[in-house]
Amino acid sequence: MINLATAAQNTWCPGCGNFAILGAIKSVLQSLAEDGFPLENVVLVSGIGCHAKIVDYINVNSFYSLHGRVVPVAEAIKLSRSNVKVIGFSGDGDSYGEGMEHLIFAAKRNIDITMIIHNNRVYGLTTGQYTPTSPLGYKGRSTPNGSKEMPINPLEIMMASGATFLARGTSHGLELLKTIFKEAILHRGFSLVDVLQVCVTFDNLYEYYDKRVYELKDHDPSDETAAAAKIREWDYDHDAKIPLGIMLKRETETFDGRFK
Repeated sequence: MINLATAAQNTWCPGCGNFAILGAIKSVLQSLAEDGFPLENVVLVSGIGCHAKIVDYINVNSFYSLHGRVVPVAEAIKLSRSNVKVIGFSGDGDSYGEGMEHLIFAAKRNIDITMIIHNNRVYGLTTGQYTPTSPLGYKGRSTPNGSKEMPINPLEIMMASGATFLARGTSHGLELLKTIFKEAILHRGFSLVDVLQVCVTFDNLYEYYDKRVYELKDHDPSDETAAAAKIREWDYDHDAKIPLGIMLKRETETFDGRFK
């Protein structure tokens, strides 16, 4: 058993959904090591926000990037070290806001990196402003009368941009997260996992998600028509059911592979 713990003090709020992501990724890294993959060939990249602290709590190579810039750093590492598994951690404000253009081009290029998005639908570190995925009417420090914007559907944007692996999980679904994370990391190409990671302090959505989520069964992720339908099924409609699991998986040549 490899010890992935560090001496860093965990400062996330009690009940934060980030704990589930941390537990899942540590379990997956342990599994990869047991399968013979050397963890010295893993690099974690994080941005700015509550999510970013995750790299402090895992004893593998890591890099702190700037806000919205997780993807270009991850791409640079992958292009310079083709044998490395690069896993990026980012928030919804970090990558669906300022960094969205980087996500689009990484998907377009199909570069072999994995992006795990901590989508709590709020800027938690800066105490509650709305983000691109916040619901219509969300009341926070920057929108005291409620947000007037509709949220984006990031998985739909990523599918249209050429992503070859798309999935969704929640912070109340640890076992499913483990399965999704491992498949995303082993996938050859650009993979993105959107994790509905609850911020208990500024937007506690546990009850909302628990009533609506369901795990995909008998879904063929290679069927792009079916994948698009599942991705649009929720589309942030308040009362719609929310499918979880691997939505899309397709095989095409990778950007980094073209340099060999």
